[in-house]
Amino acid sequence: MIDYNLEPYVGQAQSTALFGMYLPDQIENNPKVNVLSADMSVAASLDRLICQYPEHFTEIGIAEQNLIGIAAGMASEGYVPVAVAQAAFISMRAFEMVRQYLGYMQNKVVLIGLNAGFYLQYFGNTHYCIEDLAILRSIPGMTVLSPADAGEAVMAFQESLRCKGSVYIRLTGGSQIPVVYHERCDFEIGKNIVLREGSDVCIFATGACVGHSLLAADILKESGIEAKVVDVHTLKPFDKDTVELSKNCKLFVSVEEHNVIGGLGSAIADYISTMKGFPPLLKLGVHDTFSKAGDYDYLMLQHRLTPEMIAEDIKRKIMSL
Repeated sequence: MIDYNLEPYVGQAQSTALFGMYLPDQIENNPKVNVLSADMSVAASLDRLICQYPEHFTEIGIAEQNLIGIAAGMASEGYVPVAVAQAAFISMRAFEMVRQYLGYMQNKVVLIGLNAGFYLQYFGNTHYCIEDLAILRSIPGMTVLSPADAGEAVMAFQESLRCKGSVYIRLTGGSQIPVVYHERCDFEIGKNIVLREGSDVCIFATGACVGHSLLAADILKESGIEAKVVDVHTLKPFDKDTVELSKNCKLFVSVEEHNVIGGLGSAIADYISTMKGFPPLLKLGVHDTFSKAGDYDYLMLQHRLTPEMIAEDIKRKIMSL
């Protein structure tokens, strides 16, 4: 179904690649797909889809709880609804509806959370989304994806249409985030992708932090530290095999544009706490605090999520072992 040439999507924002480029080219192959928007048609780059296939689009307005209810109703009638809203609101404001209508009632809807993490910048803490992974991982049967860049967002969406239950796809960063995937890879829900091998430390990263972690690994190499980098694009179901295969490293590190409570770091900790023989885990992310508003770079600096700071914190931890 998908054209696996990722070149057109390289360097694009994730939502632009997904809705502005990929989906309009594929909608005829997916006649049951209908995109529902909570006033996100411009932000999600849906203009082309609306112009070419208006019958595949429904505008709900700024009403995320209604968005989920209508999407669930369409799913019960055999459609494949794709519900698009700001990540903070589709995960928090509409949580009860997602839990009841999609989780409990098992209606299949693909949820797209735009601008997760800190990408809404000067909108402040009301719009920052650092809780969505924790919230949506807690719903039984929910698949939770966090792609690293535009190309992987397209692959994640493609696979989400085949997935049996509801899926949440978390979109982070913009067109300036590091490109991780220049060409097709064997993307499979629930299977992490090892991007770089290393024996000293294993960095598990998700979303936009994958690219930052690869750059951090380059910095660590200059200090003689070999870092393995794993793209954890699926937070649920969680891939335990990659964790097992990395247990000989001296240190595990989780890197996420999310609260360190309930996200990637917690998923790793939940598993290794039940087993023996694993290294200590260093959680890098938002340490259970609200942020001072500013631009994206400032916010990443504030939470020590730049490549330089990731490498610095890893070196400090290794030296203390």
